Amino acid sequence: MYLQIRIQAIRGFPLLGKDAEFISKIADILGQLLTSEENVERDAVHKALMSLIRQDVKNSLQPLFKHVESGSEIREKIICFLRDKVFPVKAELLKPQAEMERYITDLIKKSVQDVTGLEFKLFMDFLRSLSIFGDTAPRESFQELIEIIQAQADLDAQFDVSDIDHIERWTSCIYMALPIFTRGASSSKFLNYFAKQIVPVFDKIPEEKKLDLLKTVAASSPYAVAQDSRQLLPSVVQLLKKYMPGKKVDDINHNYVECLLYTFHHLAHKTPNTTNSLCGYKIVTGQPSDRLGEDFSEHYKDFIERLTGTEDTVRAASKRLTQGMADFNKAISSAKTEEEKTKIKADQQKSTMTMRSYNNILAMSQPLHGKSPLFIGDKKITLSWMEQPKKPAASTAGGKRTQPASNGNAPLNKKGRGDGGMHNQLVNRAFEGLPRGGGRGSGRGRGRGGRGRGWGYR
Repeated sequence: MYLQIRIQAIRGFPLLGKDAEFISKIADILGQLLTSEENVERDAVHKALMSLIRQDVKNSLQPLFKHVESGSEIREKIICFLRDKVFPVKAELLKPQAEMERYITDLIKKSVQDVTGLEFKLFMDFLRSLSIFGDTAPRESFQELIEIIQAQADLDAQFDVSDIDHIERWTSCIYMALPIFTRGASSSKFLNYFAKQIVPVFDKIPEEKKLDLLKTVAASSPYAVAQDSRQLLPSVVQLLKKYMPGKKVDDINHNYVECLLYTFHHLAHKTPNTTNSLCGYKIVTGQPSDRLGEDFSEHYKDFIERLTGTEDTVRAASKRLTQGMADFNKAISSAKTEEEKTKIKADQQKSTMTMRSYNNILAMSQPLHGKSPLFIGDKKITLSWMEQPKKPAASTAGGKRTQPASNGNAPLNKKGRGDGGMHNQLVNRAFEGLPRGGGRGSGRGRGRGGRGRGWGYR
């Protein structure tokens, strides 16, 4: 009986919304009732809130976002309500479109100061769906999105190698920024932060985080401008020399070398003469920065020796791997349980990825042997950890010719999906599954004045 009275009262709340002050107060009250454990009561709250929002979007949403911004105990319930009820009908609610999209953007910008990785991705996906950040939006709009992401990545903070949360947020944020880089937003702050803050302490970073960091830089390198490329190249060459042996060895960290060579090619393509003093090349651009009058022959000798040693190591490892891969199909056929088959298939897939990495290393190292090398600045190379290009189907007689498949590096702004799914691979490990009833991911706190509620690949 008492429950029915409460539900009737909740249903009547929207009728009291006569002016802006009352609407804000009623929305605040209804927001607090989202914590109800009774499904029927919570459903009544949802309907009453949506009715109120349709009456006055601004004054209804403002108190709800205030709870998110302030870290209120009901913030998670409100975020889930926004996600499930408000965001899907944005076209109906946000009118006039430009004005209301700007209004809700400003609310979100204030609210994301203290959110989990899951919640931040939710808000950023919503912002990117707005027309003010759409295909015809000016470059300044995309730069605004990048600045929101940069704030989450704490790019103004000193890098603390022991702060795993910061490493994970930096990695996740730059991946989230990739589709926006393709629209003209600057990647400078991320890349410069990597060069100045991360590379000097790279050895101290936990091994399981190093590859994620190198992948982010590799994926971002095609969008670096010449000035950023000049600043980042010395750091990339420094890391390349660390992971490329000067002679043939048993094996190398092929994933590191693949990412670094890819980054090197894309950066050097933007500013080729920078490699003269770094690698001993002799590339003439007519600028003083060519430094052709200086002797960098020892740098060239060292770099070529490292390339040769890497190639010899990779060829030998590739030969061994090829011999072993021939046994996978036999092992799958003779496996007695599905569990055994699953494990063998996983090993086979891992070996296939490794072979792709080896092939990429050889493809990228060979053009670097000349005094005036060829730097690959296009998308001919598909990194082993990206979704691989599909071979075009053969055309049949009398039929239409099949369109060539994507090379796996299609523009990231195609429907906001990323390079053949690559963009979401790493981010989804951090952001997978915002709970239907709320949730704060991996816990509170970034250790930076209380900002943030935990990111990380759990």
